[in-house]
Amino acid sequence: MRRAKISIIGAGNVGATAAHWAASKELGDIVLVDIPAVEGMPQGKALDLYESSPIEGFDSRIIGATSYEPTANSDVVIVTAGVARKPGMSRDDLININTGIVKTVAENVARHSPNAVMIVVSNPLDAMVYVAWKASGFPTKRVIGQAGVLDTARFRSFLAQEVGCSVEDVQALLLGGHGDDMVPLARYTFAGGIPITQLVKKDRLEEIIKRARNGGAEIVQLLKTGSAYYAPAAATVQMAEAVVRDKKRILPCAAYCDKEYGIGGYFVGVPVVLGTDGVERIIEVELDAEERKMFQNSVDHVKELVKSVKV
Repeated sequence: MRRAKISIIGAGNVGATAAHWAASKELGDIVLVDIPAVEGMPQGKALDLYESSPIEGFDSRIIGATSYEPTANSDVVIVTAGVARKPGMSRDDLININTGIVKTVAENVARHSPNAVMIVVSNPLDAMVYVAWKASGFPTKRVIGQAGVLDTARFRSFLAQEVGCSVEDVQALLLGGHGDDMVPLARYTFAGGIPITQLVKKDRLEEIIKRARNGGAEIVQLLKTGSAYYAPAAATVQMAEAVVRDKKRILPCAAYCDKEYGIGGYFVGVPVVLGTDGVERIIEVELDAEERKMFQNSVDHVKELVKSVKV
């Protein structure tokens, strides 16, 4: 049986940690790529990770490269390449620099792995997944942005702390843009099947929602010289696993919505069924007036970001 092949473009903290999570889950063979200017770095990280395989007991071929040829015929390509946020910098500030980077990456992905599912992690996410789609020429279902899984994980973590229960028992749903613009849906959030509104007071819930929205910025402020990478990488690999193993997971992802939710042709965070073909279905949930207003505000910001992109 042929092993899946996963290529990760960008061997920084997020990319290297994604390789680690993917290898530990034995999702397939892994190619870790970075630019020629850092010759030796992706190769060194890949070799180090491969040398851990006898200890951890996973069978994956892991190599590093500074060209795209070794990525040929990948099943999944994870794009983490780009400049990371620094203190005081918003995701929007990154748009001009990262547009050029993601455009080049997507063109090379299309050239070497024309049948891959591409998962974009680069920020500002909602604009970069649009850039990757345009530059690659891929069908919309095979270009997905990682955002909702991460935002939901942060929200669930904070709620579990508040309730004093296992994170496994907290289920939540978020819509909209990544980070500051995300729309947590309290009505669709539960702990052990119990509505979260019965377990957490409204004012406290609002504080937790605010913290989840600012989750990335909180880590940037704490680290001072970098940004989050453990949780973003884990979220990305959960998506890759759903594709590689055709798990049909319902996950919140930045997916292309046209008629869905009346969005009109943009990548926005919505719940999708994720499998071998990428986004196999977009699930439309009922929204009340307040939720729809918040969601529309988030969508409007995504549209503004995309307008400033020059692909």
